[in-house]
Amino acid sequence: MRAIMVKRLLLASLLVLSASTCTDQRSHTQAVYMLIDTSGTYAQEVGKAQRIINYLLGTLQSGDSLAVARVKTRSFSEKDIIAKATFDSRPSQANAQKRAFKDKIDAFVKSVAGSAYTDITGGLIQGGMYLNETGAGRKTILIFSDMQEELDKVTIRDFPINLKDIRVVALNVVKLKTDNIDPRRYMGRLEAWQKRIEKAGASEWVLINDIEHLDRMLQS
Repeated sequence: MRAIMVKRLLLASLLVLSASTCTDQRSHTQAVYMLIDTSGTYAQEVGKAQRIINYLLGTLQSGDSLAVARVKTRSFSEKDIIAKATFDSRPSQANAQKRAFKDKIDAFVKSVAGSAYTDITGGLIQGGMYLNETGAGRKTILIFSDMQEELDKVTIRDFPINLKDIRVVALNVVKLKTDNIDPRRYMGRLEAWQKRIEKAGASEWVLINDIEHLDRMLQS
């Protein structure tokens, strides 16, 4: 009986140690969730988004996670995730995953069509859930959008959201025609999003309009 108890205790200790080791390993990885705005004329910018994704595929390492999702009329759905992967520790397998990922993105770029509305909030909520599930130590949401949210009459998004410990980076926030007429609209839109993101508990809000400086996206 004593031998059985010792074996059980040893097994339990090994399970705890294994779980602790996995958790520690995940804490040194990063996860990125990229939202691509496909509403209206902004869908024409998708080629730039493709360049960013290719950069991410070349930069993220084994154990890191990447997901790309589209922002459309309603974006709080796993169905809007175009591609996702956690890259294998084996280089050959990780490279195969990245090739498959790139193929999915290439197919998406060729077939993308503009949506009527822009549910950025829904995409942020879905992104936050995905990132938290990865258990990664560093979590980042990239938003490739003009940040002009437009919702239909039945979609409800005017409530607090949770982005605790997630870094949020807005990319390629192009100016609308109305912004050119009154620059305060552009500045006000960015300021409103920054306040909302920070209120949601995000670790940082960053704006990058020059995609030649993509290295700033993943800085901790």
